[in-house]
Amino acid sequence: MSQIKSRRWDIFCKIVDNYGDIGICWRLSQQLAHEHHLQVRLFIDDMPAAKKIITSLDCVTKSQIINGVEVCVWPTLENCANIKPSDYVLETFSCELPDFYIQQMLLKNSIWVNLEYLSAESWVSDFHAKPSPHPTLAITKHYFFPGFKIDTGGLVREANLVADRVAFINSQAKQLEFWQKLGISNANNLIEDSIKISLFCYAQADIASLISALEVVNQPVHLFIPFNSSITIITDASAGTKNKNCSEIHKGNLTIHLLPFLSQADYDHLLWACDLNFVRGEDSWVRAIWAAKPFIWQPYIQTDDTHIKKLNAFLDWYLNAATPEVKSVLYESQQAWSKANPATPVPLARLISHLPDLLAYAQQQASNLAMQPDLATKLVIFSENLAKNKV
Repeated sequence: MSQIKSRRWDIFCKIVDNYGDIGICWRLSQQLAHEHHLQVRLFIDDMPAAKKIITSLDCVTKSQIINGVEVCVWPTLENCANIKPSDYVLETFSCELPDFYIQQMLLKNSIWVNLEYLSAESWVSDFHAKPSPHPTLAITKHYFFPGFKIDTGGLVREANLVADRVAFINSQAKQLEFWQKLGISNANNLIEDSIKISLFCYAQADIASLISALEVVNQPVHLFIPFNSSITIITDASAGTKNKNCSEIHKGNLTIHLLPFLSQADYDHLLWACDLNFVRGEDSWVRAIWAAKPFIWQPYIQTDDTHIKKLNAFLDWYLNAATPEVKSVLYESQQAWSKANPATPVPLARLISHLPDLLAYAQQQASNLAMQPDLATKLVIFSENLAKNKV
């Protein structure tokens, strides 16, 4: 690695959508600190919201070290007037850095990179790594786009993630320990004798129709819903069987488990342990891909069906090597789930009947993607090459 710049990075995160932004930033910050041995300073604009993800966070402390990362309040002239930028500055999702800080970056000659949202659309490769000069100052920001193709910025993936997943899936004891940690009753039977589905979605999803379809599946189904805003659609939760950690609602062959807010590690374990995962946005979407299990993705709802275009771009890439039947099942299921006003429900019976084929394909695509460098590695190399070119 280049010695031109120091090993200090500043990362800026504004929390604007259900913890997805901070979830990505926290994963990336830890990876840069632990695997790339960087001194990382993470600035956050909403400490109480961040505490959902960074559970040991003290919301009234301006600066604190957590798991090797310095977590700081968002800098203002009032609370951080004397702050000195690092040599590398990562703006995330165009969150807009404070003006006074940009002025200090100019004096420092900092490397400035903006990490953008993930998309499989064809234009991403063209815009990845492109410069964007500041309109009034002699400083340039470079756009870094995550992506699925080798000519993009890659996906967040810790070095030990695949090995940890394989170890978990191959260990009935690890899975049993996980279910027991969540307070799931009859955890032994759960592992072998039922279909296990996780649900994390936006409120626009047709959750009621999904639950109605799951009730009549001809084998036991367990639906796990980590706490989020869409959980309120499940009414009369108090009528279910209670236990220490979660509420259970029984409807026909379906048992709904209303879980507490899960840590990032526990959410990974949930994805690994389930047979089918409904995910949304970006962070859970990427983690579902690495889980190597069948999944249904709901992109963030946008006007003019822009989110459907994003969905179709991903499916076109993801299903490039699928059999006609797997391609048909996933296209039909994914598009039905992501329609704001779905004309037809998710073809659940067809989806469940093809789970073995979908599992094999998910494993194949996860393995292929894991052959590419991860986002953190690409980001470090890209940023340090920018530093070299400045000399």
